[in-house]
Amino acid sequence: QVQLVESGGGSVQTGGSLSLSCAISGLSGYTSSAYCMAWFRQAPGKEREGVAVVSTLGSIKYTDSVKGRFTISLDGGKATLLLQMNSLQPEDTAMYYCAARGGYWCLPQLPQNFAYWGQGTHVTVSS
Repeated sequence: QVQLVESGGGSVQTGGSLSLSCAISGLSGYTSSAYCMAWFRQAPGKEREGVAVVSTLGSIKYTDSVKGRFTISLDGGKATLLLQMNSLQPEDTAMYYCAARGGYWCLPQLPQNFAYWGQGTHVTVSS
C-alpha cells in the first residue's frame, strides 16, 4: 500500500522560508524504477496546481511562479521528497500536497495524472 505523508507546513512572514517533507512508503523499488514525485498546492477557491515535479530518472520541472525560489529534491536513501521554499510570498499560501505516479514521462503535471496522494500540509504566508 502506497503511503505519502507530508510534514513541515506552517506560518511565515513574507520573505521567509519553509521546508516541506513527504515520507514515501509502499512504492516498491521506486528508486530503481521510473516514478514521478511531485508537489501540488491548492489555495482556497482555486484549482489544485502543480508546483514542482521530479523524476526518479533525474528530470525536474517547476511552475514559473516558483522558479528560483523553490527547490524540489528526492532523497532515495531516506525515501523522502523535499520542497525547500524560500522568499515566500502571500500568494504561496495554500495546502501543499505530495503526489506520485509511475512512468517515465512526468509532464504535463496535472492532478488527474497522479495516482497517489498525501493528506496535505498547510502553508500560510502573511504580509
